[in-house]
Amino acid sequence: METLLSFDKVYKDYPSGPSIIHALKETNFEAKKGELIAIVGPSGSGKSTLLSLAGALLTPTGGTISINGKSVGNLSSKEQTALRLEEIGFIFQAAHLVPYLHVKDQISFIGKMAGKSAAELEKDTASLLSQLGISDRANFYPKDLSGGQKQRVAIARALINQPSVILADEPTASLDTERSREVVELIRNEVVKTSRTAIMVTHDERMLDLVDHVYRMEDGILTQES
Repeated sequence: METLLSFDKVYKDYPSGPSIIHALKETNFEAKKGELIAIVGPSGSGKSTLLSLAGALLTPTGGTISINGKSVGNLSSKEQTALRLEEIGFIFQAAHLVPYLHVKDQISFIGKMAGKSAAELEKDTASLLSQLGISDRANFYPKDLSGGQKQRVAIARALINQPSVILADEPTASLDTERSREVVELIRNEVVKTSRTAIMVTHDERMLDLVDHVYRMEDGILTQES
């Protein structure tokens, strides 16, 4: 299977007075097409640092990160912004929906930023809403949605530019068990059906039977468990 995200000897340090915090110790990691990967571990262990590095939001202190064959370190700031728009879809713990935008506009706004045409966006947005079972909420505001519906909108927004890599940071934290499984199953189905890859940081070990691989983060060290 083709590798869509890779870390080659990647590490991240932060200066802290006279000492250095090793937020992520030297890490080798690969995520391939069709894989949903979970990263678990206690707060402060380095999970968010790894996800931010994978999303080109942080620059590593050393090592090489490649996304869909492109070395992130070789890109200019402008090219990294374009890469995030085109190749990476973000799903956060809180859906972070814009209060004054209808559901369909929450999704199309991200596509506009990537330069998609209005006709293309209308078609793709309608398709995603249908796929995720929320077509009847297209003209609703976030305040009129349930927690599960908000996360479905967040998933649609993450997918609108057809990214290679989906990064999900605690996507089920505010949901009950039933809605949590629903959200993770939706992410898994999208990954398998469209040959993307997804990395999910989670404390919710009830969802681990739905993923292909589990990694644990402890004190900045990433190890594969399954």
